[in-house]
Amino acid sequence: MDTIVKILEILDSRMVEPHSFGWFHLMWIGILILSVVLLCKYLKGTDKNVYNVVLISTVSALVLEVYKQMNYTFEVVDGEIITHYQWYAFPFQFCSMPMYIGILYCIFSKTNARHYFAAFLATFSIFGGLVVYIYPEQVFITTIGINIQTMVYHGAMVAVGVWLLYTQYVELKSKSILKAIPVFAGCLLVAVILNEVMVATKIIGDETFNMFYISPHFEGTLPLFCEVQKIVPYPYNLLIYVVVFSLAAYMMLLIAMLIKNISTKKKATQKEVVTIK
Repeated sequence: MDTIVKILEILDSRMVEPHSFGWFHLMWIGILILSVVLLCKYLKGTDKNVYNVVLISTVSALVLEVYKQMNYTFEVVDGEIITHYQWYAFPFQFCSMPMYIGILYCIFSKTNARHYFAAFLATFSIFGGLVVYIYPEQVFITTIGINIQTMVYHGAMVAVGVWLLYTQYVELKSKSILKAIPVFAGCLLVAVILNEVMVATKIIGDETFNMFYISPHFEGTLPLFCEVQKIVPYPYNLLIYVVVFSLAAYMMLLIAMLIKNISTKKKATQKEVVTIK
């Protein structure tokens, strides 16, 4: 028992809560940039490489999620272990989806379904990861391990997604978003069902259970969208959620398409100059 207590105490080690663009945040931005550069420079987007990258990132995410759930379930108080699951931390938020989509990709990697899952990872996943990296204030806490888990997890979302676009494993065409949206819609539907079931069965007691932050039973906490929820009735705010998130994901694809066009034109111009000489 003493060993378990010590392990739990170590896993719950504390730090001064980080802030946006402080040393901790900037350090992880640097790690993210380095990861993207290394992936894009040294790894081609072959089926085998994509499978391995998705598998590694998914397994890593699962391991870190297990740690997170343990941290939110067990607490050491005066040398005794207190067990109390915190339902708000249930792992089915929007940013949790790459973990599940990664599993599905690995399972269906030999079928056409993989293109739909990869499209999600290269659009919606990038958007979710970037939001946290740009404004991590709401996810930072005083637990060292949870802060590391947050930055590793969301950083992997961005790095893997950017790599999928850079290697053009996911086509840089508008039709790619049409493959990603059904995956997103499926995840959202599961979240809606979970929100209703958990409230209806009263499994959660008086705790908060708000997957994707779209439940009509609890006050929203998602920046900006929570204001929409106050003035727009459900399920219309749900429709707004789908549209806004889909447009944001599409923007990730459009940016990649724009960069590609600029790069292509630049190479063509350089080729013309060489030809003239």
